Amino acid sequence: MTEATAAAELTTAAPHAVVTGCSSGIGKAIAVRLLADGWHVTGLSRSEPALGPGFQWRHADLSDPASLTECVEGLAPVNALVHAAGFQRTALLGELEPEALAGMFTVHVAAASSLANALVPRMPDGGRVLLVGSRTSTGSPGKSQYAATKAALLGLGRTWAQELAPRRITVNVLSPGPTDTPMLADPGRSATPPQRPALGQLVDPEDVAALAGFLLGRHGKSITGQNYVICGGASL
Repeated sequence: MTEATAAAELTTAAPHAVVTGCSSGIGKAIAVRLLADGWHVTGLSRSEPALGPGFQWRHADLSDPASLTECVEGLAPVNALVHAAGFQRTALLGELEPEALAGMFTVHVAAASSLANALVPRMPDGGRVLLVGSRTSTGSPGKSQYAATKAALLGLGRTWAQELAPRRITVNVLSPGPTDTPMLADPGRSATPPQRPALGQLVDPEDVAALAGFLLGRHGKSITGQNYVICGGASL
């Protein structure tokens, strides 16, 4: 299928979502959920997943926000933007690396800003924006830089919610706790090994995706500017 054909198909009655980080973890779970709910999904990631009918993929380097405007150029108008791409680098004070902070801020915050700036002005009224934050945005030992970048998403989300309310576009943040994704095995976060939360199990990515599906669906129309923590009791 050519890109022009795919774009034409997205003009059908099915809603269209752009999802970053769709190749694994929470981003992939959200993309799969939306496809099951009847959405067309355009995935943005470095590697291409095979998610079946209704899905199209574009290679995207979220560490280069300036390239993202061109990356989404020519897409059919989107009804939802989901920014789930992310990574984690951990270290205690005294061992912090400026490059780690800059890298996480770029992917988590600058990429979200660039994509929203490119896509939301053409988004139909009544659309949705969903940012994937983290429970650690309120602070967690060894994760100060990661927490800072995720806390910034709360500021973005609440501000955009106020700006976009006249257009009935909702903006919310999902903040998972320790989730059963490949990120937990990333050597870059070895300074803070995951701890099982109070409920005894890691958060299931599909549970996060189910809440995302609700917020992005028709019954999410009255919810905006909110932060939803899904942590298995880790914040108790």
